Amino acid sequence: MSDFISSGWSWYVIGIVVFGLVYCAFVLIGAAKHKVVYDAQGNVDKTTGHVWDEDLRELNNPLPRWWLFLFIFTLVFAVGYLWLYPGLGDKKGSLNWSSKGQLEAEIAKAKVEEEKIYAAFRPAAVEDLARDPKAVAIGERLFLNNCAACHGSDAKGSKGFPNLTDNDWLHGGSPEKISETLHGGRRGMMPPMAAAVGGPEEVRQVANYVLSLSGGGHNSILAELGKDKFKAACAACHGADGKGMQAVGAPNLTDKIWLHGYGEEAIIRMINNGKTNVMPAQAGRLSEDQIKVLTAYVWGLSRPTQTAQAK
Repeated sequence: MSDFISSGWSWYVIGIVVFGLVYCAFVLIGAAKHKVVYDAQGNVDKTTGHVWDEDLRELNNPLPRWWLFLFIFTLVFAVGYLWLYPGLGDKKGSLNWSSKGQLEAEIAKAKVEEEKIYAAFRPAAVEDLARDPKAVAIGERLFLNNCAACHGSDAKGSKGFPNLTDNDWLHGGSPEKISETLHGGRRGMMPPMAAAVGGPEEVRQVANYVLSLSGGGHNSILAELGKDKFKAACAACHGADGKGMQAVGAPNLTDKIWLHGYGEEAIIRMINNGKTNVMPAQAGRLSEDQIKVLTAYVWGLSRPTQTAQAK
């Protein structure tokens, strides 16, 4: 920013500040002086000469001493402050203080305290951290700050965002897989499959077969017609039995968990249009220690009985 502002602006600010201080001092000196005024008869007139409502006169008393000293202290404090801290244009002050420097010092101090906390977690396994109340509390805060926007504060997800409290995992729910997901993120893609399946009627047949896999309401005749088409076009990812493949992140179609909506219309829409989902990598945002603690927290969400002692 300094490349676009000349030093003249600094002197402009200095001029305003100095003028303000000098003017305040001048007004203070003027107010402190008690000017004696005499009336026509030679008596001391203790008023300013202003009269309202015929008999209401403004007195000309000096400032109370405590009030005067308070103004003097204010001016002295202002001069001292400007000597020690930045305030006169681009002058940094004798203490060389800056808000950036203070922020960096506070961050450094926080990192020292953070290091003490995470150092105790490093030797522990993820499963043990999931039962450690202190680690769980930190993991919860990390989750709320970085994951809740998509997965919800209760981690139960929503349409298009997986529920992390069940045992239905697209890529696997082991600590290693969760850590891998947090580090590198995930990109799930199902390409449009309408052309591979056939025409609109064939798409409907496959949709009904998919519904039949989980025991949902379906047309049994259409489902039977769609069985071979499913195996030809969809089994490569979802498996011949429809139970999915965690190696490629293909969902299990035989359970009653539907990430992008349930029903014939929703499945037809998925076959026709495909879907791309992205979970961003957290490795650039969170430290290794934070990812380990967050892994333990997420792993424990779907295993409440194994982590009960952490509650």
